[in-house]
Amino acid sequence: MQPLLKRTQPAVRNRVVVPKKVKRVLPHVVLMAYVAVILFPFIFVVFSSLKESNLEIAAHPFGFPTKLYFHNYVEAWVKAKISVYFWNSLYLSVSSSVVGVLLAAGTAFALTRMKLLRTSKMIYQFVLIGMLIPGNVLFIAQYVLVMKMGILNTHWALFLPYTAGALPLSVLLIAAFMRNIPTDLEEAAVVDGMGAIRMFLVLILPLTLPALVTVFIVNFLGVWNEYLLANFFISKDALKTLPTGMVGFRDAFQTNYALICTGIVFSVTPVLVIYAFLQEKIIEGITAGSVKG
Repeated sequence: MQPLLKRTQPAVRNRVVVPKKVKRVLPHVVLMAYVAVILFPFIFVVFSSLKESNLEIAAHPFGFPTKLYFHNYVEAWVKAKISVYFWNSLYLSVSSSVVGVLLAAGTAFALTRMKLLRTSKMIYQFVLIGMLIPGNVLFIAQYVLVMKMGILNTHWALFLPYTAGALPLSVLLIAAFMRNIPTDLEEAAVVDGMGAIRMFLVLILPLTLPALVTVFIVNFLGVWNEYLLANFFISKDALKTLPTGMVGFRDAFQTNYALICTGIVFSVTPVLVIYAFLQEKIIEGITAGSVKG
């Protein structure tokens, strides 16, 4: 008998063994590099805003200021009327966001928790259609409507479109969060004698606080950075918002890069402060609506 042929085993390829320490450190290094790339432009703007002249910026564009020159902030705030534009933007952003959140919360409560409303599904789909329409498409219609209402060149011309334009997305986010609230809480509230309005204010709103904060931040950022409507609906300098005011600020101080960077810092700081204090609520509001409890 012929001897059995030995099975040839495939050759084992040489594999590169990555140390465990490298595996743990590498993701952090990549994230730190990513954060550095994101923060680099903002750090450059902050450093430039604290430098005394264009000569220092040109000599050391990425270096730390030799002397902190805070007079740029005073000059930009007073002389360039950044204070006027800043408070106009803050007023419109906060007021329209708060009213939009309350309207969206009330709409979401009626559509998701009030079972007696038979047409709630159809109304909900009708509201979401607004997300499919780009805002720029409605610009001419909004301009004509605002002009006929007699509120052109007033803050009402911005407040109403800002509040109404944010409703579709706001209702979507808040309704997704409200669907996860157990119905047992509402049944217990009804037994205790709560009406619909009191239940909404005392029970539902506190439970949906993460979603409300998330919607508020999203609406706030949208209004704070909006330029098109503010540019065409407002012509009075005393009523201009920060994005439109920064255009004139850039034209008037185009040779003073330190003041331009100072204006950019003023426009970015509120957003960073709000997100720094409310980031946990934002993350919770975004993720909670996507998980069924």
